[in-house]
Amino acid sequence: MAFYRPDSDLTQALHAVLDDLKATRPGLEEQLSITWLLYDSSPIDLAAGLESKDVWSLPIRGAAHRSDQQRYPASVVKLAYAMAIEQWLSRDLLLESPELRRAMQDMIGDSSNDATSLVMDLLSGTTSGPELPPDPFSSWARQRQLVNQWFASLGWPEWEGSNACQKTWGEGPYGRERQFYGADLENRNRLSTDITARMLHAVLTGAWVSPLASARLRDLLSRSLDLEERKADPENQVDGFLGGGLPVESRLWSKAGWMSQARHDAAYIETPGCRPFLVVAFSEGPERAADESLLPDLTQRLIQASALS
Repeated sequence: MAFYRPDSDLTQALHAVLDDLKATRPGLEEQLSITWLLYDSSPIDLAAGLESKDVWSLPIRGAAHRSDQQRYPASVVKLAYAMAIEQWLSRDLLLESPELRRAMQDMIGDSSNDATSLVMDLLSGTTSGPELPPDPFSSWARQRQLVNQWFASLGWPEWEGSNACQKTWGEGPYGRERQFYGADLENRNRLSTDITARMLHAVLTGAWVSPLASARLRDLLSRSLDLEERKADPENQVDGFLGGGLPVESRLWSKAGWMSQARHDAAYIETPGCRPFLVVAFSEGPERAADESLLPDLTQRLIQASALS
């Protein structure tokens, strides 16, 4: 059962939004997954005044489309790795350092694959390199499952079927990293929009590790909507993604993912005249990867549906 309550009015509104979007995009219904949560007030740092378990008992209204379908998450998986770092630090499994914080900033802020490589090495105690013989490879592969094992231990039903154990690449894995993917790439990362929404919700509310740790993660996810700053950074994770459909006076926390076969984003949005909302959208296929208007269009329609009456 999802951590949010499906709401009939929101579901009807989301279906209307999808009908509009797919009118000019053949195949979109199968290519797109969405989880949409609507809040009555800002959930930011809600856990500061509550027990973490109580945060999850609060009612959340939502609507979804193919939200339990596992898809390759591209760079959205970096959110899971950043969350794992804060968990490892809290358990003294890692030492705090300026280099670790620099890697975290670059992994989330700039979506750096090089920074993600270091983060995964630190989380798992493994390194990339040449292919390995069976016995050493088996030990290496077990270490690379530590993030998966931690998330599975939380008992979140949305995690079932997920996989977050691979580094992210510009041109693809090599050596033991390619070996780890499997002959048919069966060990690729996998996430649904539902589990991604739950992770982002945990960070927003302060329920991940501690309010302080969650606040550090939110700082990394914060995006500037200033037009000049966006022009100066063509890879700003706003334009062409969910933030591209926002008025500049809005506030945005997000993590995007993009590659030749996917365009994804996970975002929490506060905009004037509208209830705060969280939306995760995963779109797959070469047409969707090249479609820079889909996610901004989705946001604009959700704003209209979320407007205060």
